[in-house]
Amino acid sequence: MQDILDNIVEACRPYCSTGHVATYIPELSKGDPTALGISVADIKGNIYSSGDADHAFTIQSISKVITLCLALTELGEDIVFSKIGFEAVADPFNSIMRLEMDNPHRPHNPFINSGSIVTVSLLPYSDPEEKIEAIVDLAREMAGNNIISINNDVYFSEKFTGDRNRALAYFLKSNSSMDGDVEEILDVYFKHCSIEMTARDLSVMGATLAADGINPMTGREVISADVARVVRALMVTCGTYDGSGEFAVRVGLPAKSGVGGGIMSTLPGRMGIATYGPALDFRGNSAGGIKVMEMLSEEEGIRLL
Repeated sequence: MQDILDNIVEACRPYCSTGHVATYIPELSKGDPTALGISVADIKGNIYSSGDADHAFTIQSISKVITLCLALTELGEDIVFSKIGFEAVADPFNSIMRLEMDNPHRPHNPFINSGSIVTVSLLPYSDPEEKIEAIVDLAREMAGNNIISINNDVYFSEKFTGDRNRALAYFLKSNSSMDGDVEEILDVYFKHCSIEMTARDLSVMGATLAADGINPMTGREVISADVARVVRALMVTCGTYDGSGEFAVRVGLPAKSGVGGGIMSTLPGRMGIATYGPALDFRGNSAGGIKVMEMLSEEEGIRLL
């Protein structure tokens, strides 16, 4: 496995030059566009890594997996999916148009920005501090790393430039599609997007999902098998933005990407796989990371679908 990962990273690193780091969040523009790494964690507790797998970065939209797991655990499917849909969309992850055109004005799925903002609003905690504490705690449990924390520089960068997300949130509130204080909800949202991990951490999170909610490194049941199943299904249909259909065909794994450059995927019953490469394609997915995942699928047969 180690030789396979080393060869794949070397072969795919040139594809990083086809992408660009995110600039709409100023702190993300500091990412190294040539960086590329991969980590694989199997459900027996083995971890294999190559390239920049130990470089810490903010997981951005991958954190939506964590908030969805928490909401489903605390509230159940009926409540969560009465406010948020299951469906994939062909629009960008931060689209306002689709949300406004549809009636009722309900986010299509929990992995677009509007859906994740509503997910945060549903979390049954008394104040924003308890919400973010619960989210970070679950991130640590899923990744098996107790020192995972929030990158405050990225958090403030997102908070002070997040006008599109404010527009989404206030639109949801104005149409009674979301309850609660908008600024408090957004503050939790910006913070959970700024959780910092490595590809190694994310591969363990993927392995936890692969093992039906049991972290293979700690042996602890972090989420239920039912929650893991629902989240994996949504990762297939909605996890890589408006590129989810192409990813399902070319890679064939449940996955969730983020504009920090990460992709976290899971092969049920076998392993979690994560890549890091901050140079993004036009959809907001890691250009090098996509190629790494495609090569694993094509040449090593690591796929579900």
